[in-house]
Amino acid sequence: MRNYNTTENGSVRLLQHKSDGVKKFLKNNYTGWLFNLPLTIGLLAFTVIPVGYSLYISFWRTNCINIWEWRGFANYVRMFTIDRTEMGKVLLNTFYYVIVSVPLGLVVSYLLAALVNNTIVKGVKAYRILYYLPCMIPAVAAALLWADMMRYTASNQTMGVLNRILVALGAKPSRWLLSEGPEAIASLFFINLWGSGGGMLLWLSAFKNIDKGLYEAADIEGASRLKKFFLITIPMSTPMIFYNLIMSMIGSIQFTGTMLYSGGPYPGRGTEDSLYMLGMKIYNTSFKIGGAQGYAAALAWFMLAIIGAITVVLFLTSKWVFYGEEAQ
Repeated sequence: MRNYNTTENGSVRLLQHKSDGVKKFLKNNYTGWLFNLPLTIGLLAFTVIPVGYSLYISFWRTNCINIWEWRGFANYVRMFTIDRTEMGKVLLNTFYYVIVSVPLGLVVSYLLAALVNNTIVKGVKAYRILYYLPCMIPAVAAALLWADMMRYTASNQTMGVLNRILVALGAKPSRWLLSEGPEAIASLFFINLWGSGGGMLLWLSAFKNIDKGLYEAADIEGASRLKKFFLITIPMSTPMIFYNLIMSMIGSIQFTGTMLYSGGPYPGRGTEDSLYMLGMKIYNTSFKIGGAQGYAAALAWFMLAIIGAITVVLFLTSKWVFYGEEAQ
């Protein structure tokens, strides 16, 4: 009995000591916790709880109001059985868009930043502003602008500006976003270059962090501008390249911009589903089909799995990324 009481008293003292430690920690840090409280509430209310809820309803057939029918993994199986034809088209369009759009956007914005990174040329700051101005235009306004420029009609008088240019050059007018094949998504590649100025700023920030001593040493050795670009600028900006690669990939897989270019009862599909991608399928499934919110949530988690798998592959193959501490 004495040994039992001794053990019990020791446990009580240990718990009391831990309790005093927690109280002391909260007393010394309560101000910081109060400042973090709005962020914590926001993360819980708008991120953690919705994510958990979406996973929960992905196992139900539900409209999140009065329809609740347990489906188990049926929503996930449906993607590859009942819905496999449409999913094949959606995934084909999505990966086609990602594989072309991401490298194209990175290369164009990178080269654009390299051009305006020259402080010797007079007026280079004005060019930076001009290249970034399209990013200041709201997405809806930009979409209406491009839809008008790409307008296809039987009359030359009512065609969009781009088709008039093609006709003036002796080429046939294009249906652009109204096309039935890969040409429709190819039109998106052309439109996306409109916003290359946003990526240009990120590249410029990466260029400014490169040690100028490296360029001075290269000048002493008589290196040309082209050599300095390939042997210094590109290797030293690979961390930003890697970051932009991942973020661009995630944004492209989630792309829902086709909603702005094609309407109808199921927006964003295009002619013969030529613009239909995974992000738009999730939107249409959730908001255009009654009782399909559970299936839309399952599609969203399938998208998360794709993004996660590609991200893991990118990290596993990121040996080409050069970090400054590696040179020390």
